[in-house]
Amino acid sequence: MPVTDVRHDLDDLTLTMTADFAAPVERVWRVYADPRQLEKIWGPPGYPATVVDHDLSPGGRVTYYMTGPEGDKHAGYWQVTEVDEPRSFSFQDGFADLDFNPLPGLPASSNVYTFTAHDGGTRAVYVSRYASADALQQVLDMGVVEGATTAINQIDELLGA
Repeated sequence: MPVTDVRHDLDDLTLTMTADFAAPVERVWRVYADPRQLEKIWGPPGYPATVVDHDLSPGGRVTYYMTGPEGDKHAGYWQVTEVDEPRSFSFQDGFADLDFNPLPGLPASSNVYTFTAHDGGTRAVYVSRYASADALQQVLDMGVVEGATTAINQIDELLGA
């Protein structure tokens, strides 16, 4: 399994996940840069993602929805703030309605995804920062660790394709 470490810090307001992949940095980068590849890994198993808009550039926006086993749809967005291809990108991530408007009352996060060469492959570090301990606790209670872990663990299969 690629995910090797998961830590949350209610004082620092962060959730940090680390994963190792047996592929070069540029290949792991393409998983996020290509919307069709991103669709295969963004939702956890049983909740496939459909990427509607994909602009992975500073000021760009990525919109998507995940479809549950009962046909229920859960939308979200990224507002991209920084890109250092193929090493990192930063974005605001939030829950949205099906028109991709942010949902009030649900937490958004500031994220930095970093990819570095490590042991002949790539180490990815995913850091999400929340506005408050309550917001972080809310997503933890919603199962973000389990959902994100199973989603990230799908990357290995995609890289082997």
